[in-house]
Order: sequence, then C-alpha cells, then structure tokens
Amino acid sequence: MLPLLGLCFALPLCAGLLEEARSWEDTSDQAYGTQLPDPGLNPSSLHWKVGLRIPRQVRLLQRLKTKPLMTEFSVKSTIISRYAFTTVACRMLNRGSEDQEVTFQMQIPAAAFITNFTALIGDKVYQGEITEREKRNGDKVKEKRNKTIEDNGEKGTETFRASAVLPSKDKAAFLLSYEELLQRRLGKYEHVVSVRPQQLVGRLTVEVTVLERPGIAELEVLGLQNSRQRGSGRGPDDSGPPPSTVINQNETFAKVVFKPSVVQQAKIAQNGILGDFIVRYDVNREQSIGDIQVLDGYFVHYFAPKDLPPLPKNVVFVLDSSASMVGTKLRQTKDALFTILHDLRPQDHFNIVGFSNRIKVWKDHLVSVTPNSIRDGKVYIHHMSPSGGTDINGALQRGIQLLNDYVAHNDIEDRSVSLVVFLTDGKPTVGETHTLKILNNTREAARGRVCIFTVGIGADVDFKLLEKLSLENCGLTRRVHEDHDARAQLIGFYDEIRTPLLSDIRVDYPPSLVERATRTLFPNYFNGSEIVIAGKLVDRAMDRLHVEVTASNSKKFVVLKKDVPVEPRKVGIDVSQSPRPRGRGQEEPNHLERLWSYLTLKELLSAWLQSIEEPERERLRQEAQALAVNHHFLIPFTSMTLKSAPRTEAPEAAYGMSSTSMATGPETVMQSLRGTHLQPGPAVKKPYNPRIKISKTSADGDPHFVVDFPLSNLTVCFNIDGEPGHILRLVSDHADSGVTVNGELIGAPAPPNGHKKQRTYFRTITILVNKPERSYLEITPSRVIVDGGDRLVLPCNQSAVVGRRGLEVSVSANASVTVSIQGTVAFVVLLHLYKKPAPYQRNHLGFYIANGQGLSSNCHGLLGQFLNQEARLIGLSKSPAHPPVPEAGERSEAVLEVKGRQVPVVWKQRRIYNGEEQVDCWFARNNAAGLIDGEYKGYLAAHPFDSETAFGPGLSQGL
Repeated sequence: MLPLLGLCFALPLCAGLLEEARSWEDTSDQAYGTQLPDPGLNPSSLHWKVGLRIPRQVRLLQRLKTKPLMTEFSVKSTIISRYAFTTVACRMLNRGSEDQEVTFQMQIPAAAFITNFTALIGDKVYQGEITEREKRNGDKVKEKRNKTIEDNGEKGTETFRASAVLPSKDKAAFLLSYEELLQRRLGKYEHVVSVRPQQLVGRLTVEVTVLERPGIAELEVLGLQNSRQRGSGRGPDDSGPPPSTVINQNETFAKVVFKPSVVQQAKIAQNGILGDFIVRYDVNREQSIGDIQVLDGYFVHYFAPKDLPPLPKNVVFVLDSSASMVGTKLRQTKDALFTILHDLRPQDHFNIVGFSNRIKVWKDHLVSVTPNSIRDGKVYIHHMSPSGGTDINGALQRGIQLLNDYVAHNDIEDRSVSLVVFLTDGKPTVGETHTLKILNNTREAARGRVCIFTVGIGADVDFKLLEKLSLENCGLTRRVHEDHDARAQLIGFYDEIRTPLLSDIRVDYPPSLVERATRTLFPNYFNGSEIVIAGKLVDRAMDRLHVEVTASNSKKFVVLKKDVPVEPRKVGIDVSQSPRPRGRGQEEPNHLERLWSYLTLKELLSAWLQSIEEPERERLRQEAQALAVNHHFLIPFTSMTLKSAPRTEAPEAAYGMSSTSMATGPETVMQSLRGTHLQPGPAVKKPYNPRIKISKTSADGDPHFVVDFPLSNLTVCFNIDGEPGHILRLVSDHADSGVTVNGELIGAPAPPNGHKKQRTYFRTITILVNKPERSYLEITPSRVIVDGGDRLVLPCNQSAVVGRRGLEVSVSANASVTVSIQGTVAFVVLLHLYKKPAPYQRNHLGFYIANGQGLSSNCHGLLGQFLNQEARLIGLSKSPAHPPVPEAGERSEAVLEVKGRQVPVVWKQRRIYNGEEQVDCWFARNNAAGLIDGEYKGYLAAHPFDSETAFGPGLSQGL
C-alpha cells in the first residue's frame, strides 16, 4: 500500500470551469501519514491534514534533518503536428535514518490534460487509472475550489502535487504525463516546460522533439523565465538559450536538449527554481486552404492565411476607473492604451468608456482614427481618476450600444469587425451584481455581432465572470498580474487581436464522408493566430477529401475549395509517452486521434460551462466523461485512482527511467513518419567534438598557412602578411561545388622585441554555399549567423546544432564551429579566446579543411588551389617527410616543385592550433611567392561574401 500524505491534481481547464466542476470530498477519516486501503485510492479525495501547532524547537529539529535528495529530474516532450506529449520523471532518495515525506511538484500548462500518473515507492508500483467521477450531494456540483491549486489564468499554469512517506534509505520515483495542443499566438507556437525541481539535481534533463510535416520555421529557444506573462512579444528574445542547450535541427525535425550541470544550475538559481524552458517556432505555410493531415481514419485541418488586407475595426475600450484601480494598475493601463491607440489604423473607428459607479463616455458615437482624435483620446484617458465602485453590467451595455448604433446608422461599405476590449480589476459592486443576469444581458445586447475581449488585472478580479463573458461572445480573456509589467502584458494581448483578416469563416466537409468534426464556424480570424479543426472519417479507405472554406475579407467574399488526397495507412507511432505498461492487444492511438479527442473535450467542457439548462448540462457532462475515460484524460468529470500494480521487471525497464528516452527516440519517430509523407531531411549528426582530429590544411594564427599533400607525404607552410581589414580568399569553388570561404583580418600590436611591427588574425570567417540553395554563414569568436532565408544567430558560448537541406552547423561551446556541406565538404573553425588578453593578443579564429572531397578540381583560393595537387622535393637525398635534423645554427633547405613551378623552401616546425599537434613543414618565404598562383593581392576579396576569382578555369562572375 502506498503511504501517501496527499495528492493535489491541477486540472488544465479554464478557471470558471474548474471552480464549477471540482467537487472535493471531505476526507476527515484519512489520518495524516496513514497507509491507503487496498486496492487503491482516489487521489482527488485526499487533502492536506492540518494538525496541531508544532513547537518552534521541534520545527528547528525537523529542518536540521537530512532532506530527501532528488537524484534525477527529466522532462521529455514530443511535439507532432503542434500536439505535444510530455512526460515528467523524478527520482527521490531518503538519505535520513528515519521515514520522511517526499513531495513531487510540477507546474503544467493550464490548457493541458493529465493522462497518467505513476508512483514507485521502494519496491512497490502504484499505477494511475482514469475512471468516471460520481456526482455527489444530490447531483449538484459544489463550487468549492481546491486552495492548493495555483491558477494563473489561461496563459498560466496549474500545479500538480503528490506526497508520500518514504522509508529510510529507500528510493521513490514519480512519473507524470500530460498532453496539449499548442496554440498559435503572434505568429508562433510556444511550448513551455516548467523546470522547478526545488533543489539542485545531479541529473537534470529537458528534451523537446518537434516533428512538423510542412517544415519548421524560425525555431528559437528563449532564456529561462520565471513569469508566464512575458509582454508584447513584438521583438525577439535576445537572452538566447540557457547554458548547455543543444539544438539539433533539419527541415522537418528539431531536437532541443537542455542538460545543465549542478554548477550551471547553481549559477541560475541556488534553490532549484530555474524557471520556464521555452521553445518557440512556426511552420512553413502555403497560401490556399491550409494544411490538412490525414492518418488512420482521423484528420486535422490547420488554417492560418496571411498577406490579406486587414478588416476595419470598430472598437470600444471599456476601462475600469474604480477606486481599486488607484496607483500602479491604472497608470500602467493608461500607458498601454496610449500605445494601443497609436496602433489603430486609419480605416478603424473607436471610442472610450470609463466606469466606476458611474458610466463616463468620451464621445456619444464612434470616431474615425485621425491624429487629432488619437491625441484627444489620450488626453481623456490621462485625466481619468480612480473613485467609486464597479458597475460592470452598465459599462458593458453602454459599450455594446455604441457599437450597435454605429453599425446601424452608418452605411458601411467595407465589412468590419466590432470589438469591446474590457479591462477591470474587481467584481461587480454597483448596479446589476448577479453574475447570471450580467451574462444574459451581455449576450442579448451583443447578439453575436460584437465580440468581447476581457482582461482581468490583479488577484481580486472575478476571472470566472470575465471568462464566461468572452466565451459566450466570441472573444478571449487574459489575466494580467500587477506585480509584473502590466503595460507590456496588455499590449501583448491587444497585439493578438489588432489585425483581423477574415470574418464569418465557415469550413465545410462532405457530411457523408466526415463525422464528429469539431467546431467549423468562426466569427473572426486574427493575423498570427490559427483555426484548427479535427474530425473522424466515415470511410478509412476513401482516397480524396473535399474541403471548402468561405469567409469575408474587406470588400470580398472569399471561397476556397480543394480536394485533398487521402492515402490510408496505419503508422504505429508510440507518442503517448505514458509510463503505464500497455495491455495485451491494446494499440496506442495515433497522434491525430489524440488531437481530435483533446479538441472535442475542450469544446464539450466549454459548452457545459455556457449551458444553463440542466438536462443539456447533464448530456454534455456524460458525453465528455465517456470520451475522457476512453482516451485517458483527467477532467473535472473523471478521477484518477492509484492501484497497486504487479512489479515484474525493474522500474527502469518498465517505465523508461533509464538513459533510454521515455518518449519515442527521434530516429524511430522520423523513420515511422516517413510513411506519412513527412520526408525529413538527412539524419542530423551528433554535435562536433572539439577533440576530433582535424586536417593539417589550415590558416590560423598570424595567419600561418599549412597545406598537406598526403599523396606526396609532404606538408608545406607559408605566411601571409596582410593588412587589417583585408579579406582573403581561402576557398573559391563557387562555379562548381558552389562553396566560397573568405577570411577577414584584424590587427594587433606585435609582442615586445618581435621582428614584426604588427600582427594580423582572422576575426571573421564567411562561408557562402550556393547549392542546393543559397546560404550565408558569418562566424566570429562570439557568434555564428546562419542565413538561408530564415536568419538564425547562435552564440559561440553555447553548444548547438542546426541544419537544413544539406547544410549543418555545429557549435561546440567556446571551442569550435563545424560546417558540413552535403556530407562531402567539412570545415572546422577553431575559436581562440583569451580571458585576460595581452595588448598583442586578440580573440580570433583558425580555419581548417576537414573534408574537401566535395570540392572540384577547379577549386582555388589560398588553400583551395592545393587540394587536388601533388608536390615533390628536388635534390634531397633523405625522405622529404624526415629530412636530416639541422645542427644548431644550420638550416635544412630544399626546392619544392608544385604546379610545374620550383620554389625554394626551408625546414621548419610549426604548432598547429588545435593544441594537440606539432607540424613539421617546408616553409615558403616572401608571402609564398612562386608557391601560390599570382600575387597575394590577387586573393583580396571586395566584401565578405565576394565569390569572384581571378585565377584558373573556375573563374566566376560572383554574386
């Protein structure tokens, strides 16, 4: 039996639904620390037991005890077609000599559904089972909220918490699985993983795998953040990925791994609360009817058009100016509205309503957007002062009336969208205060023609009311935390709705071919968002699906039609990541079926929340309950029971807590998804190891050039005394393989007593790749810029791997950058960094050709011209690679023959800059005169990506 103290489940639902639906039973008969009865327990019925006050001395002794140690914390997510499967695993060890309580706590996204929880306590396994929740108290649902649940509104989180008593020197493991559909906001999807283990962890790993059939665009990993309310999102996050993050990516696949050491964790947060690990990306899109995916009898339709003219907006800003808004809240709200007013377009119309116990309207009608009206509106907002109570009903009625009057009394040629943006920090205290009447009055006034977008400011707001107002009137709701930057949060919310592109959207599928499709009617589509529809196919053997989309855009009525090919196939992809063992003959449903059931449940729960008729509510409850039990989703109408499970194998093998991924490995998933036309690019290799042995052919240091002739068993070296700012052509093969490499010099004073007046080093290496498509790389000691249409900046102090269409760039933190092209060309750029550089030292780069097989025989440049050549020494009796070692004061000299030319050379030793090898070489003097084609000046490029060459048959016209 499992000696659990308490389990608190955070259901990933809207706050109003959670308050209405959660019915926590009285558990006074469950004693603190007692064992659970067999066969299991209903965790929803367990609560913390508040006992007698403990004396201070006893509390001190308790704190001095050895705390349970968390030995492992791992989160593994697999995102397939925007649908995320996440499993969290945690290991605990009781190091003390007495039994101790251990707690597993995890913040999960508010939109997610928990699908399983498993606990391993010592040698016992307790496995979660989702069952129907029975109605209590005469079939009336209590409105009693579990106070242990942290609710931060729609964009926030809810906390799952489980506690158990762990025997001395024993181990425990907890596994939690949840699923969610990523929502597109401001043109990006965002997957957020909470990394808050509450202590430093020996093995901490976050692994996010993304698979997108249309192709991944603009993937970025943000810095760790401790606030979900991140502001407007208008600009990129410049903090970069957290330390130790490795990004592995090609066209349709990306894998991000965050694996900080204990030292790196401590630098971020000593208490183990690191923050949110955020992966943000978008997908490539084709203009037309959208992206439709079909798999094994289920389909999903993603519709997100762009590049359409925006619809005019009729918007009324309704602002709470009651006494509770005094101070920071009102000031930040005013500042946000000043910015929002400036964003209105000339074709828009607007008005402003302030309310407390009185309703104050700026104008008696909507006004057009002009510089004067914007200025006057800002003045009106500026003079608002907080006082009185909160008349929510009256303010909404007045705002809706202004919009209805404007539409009714104006001959509006263009189609437009009518919006109310409603901001408040409290509850209704003046006028109509009954929630149901406010909702009914608002619904009757709006009549589906006005969409209401609500913002709740602070902790005292009636968020349940605001959520229902938006839900029933085609809007959205957000909670703004006043302790953060409320101004940025408000602007960010408005940015989501600032550009309506379509209205009255209707998506139709043949009724004879599609059953149980999710919502197909949408009042508006805003730029940067996405419409998602999922459904079941009647006939899995059908070969085509007809799709038709109708919508209004400005003066046009848009109709899009398409017959989508359907290739029936059965692809077994294990993406559920559920740690529970699968029963015999039980197949894991595909990801599109999971997505369909997730969306259907969301819509059933929203309908239940809006419904006021008890028979209808009961029908919706039963339908949602049956679907949730069948697909293993924890919702307010289901409960999770932990039952003792037989332990037939080690937990590492049964539940995936070894080094093997609990999620499907990327290679397996990619191989499986080839059957669904994902067609990923070539498998991405492991990040470059800085200890790898690289070629001698290089340009490094001052700069010193080394050329290896392996067939001739010869190594030749030379110097180039360039000037700061010169750009040297290192490899020029633009006309054939499409590869060009240039290096820009930086100057530094020469060391004391040196024979040179100055030194020069490579500060920038630029690589132009022209095949199969054009890409530009710029490498400096601090960053790598990859631009192949989507510009990506990688800091050199963090390891990362990116790749697309044959080009792969691997950064080994503070060590090197490896560039691989089509698998036949590889360059390594070493990073030479100084913590405390001397006056004559500069951070610089070294360039090494690791693989030149893909370069043509016409390749040129200071290094490239020797890649396909042979050389020999004339008049030397000994082996050219092992000449006689000269006596002190003597020099070993010879004549080198290469390309039909004879060049005097002298024997030298030169240290190669990977720090592992001393190079013995034949040195050509005088800037390699006679060794290289032409003169040094012929190798100067006009700009960093200049691909012209003045030598040989590889002559190119350049860019």
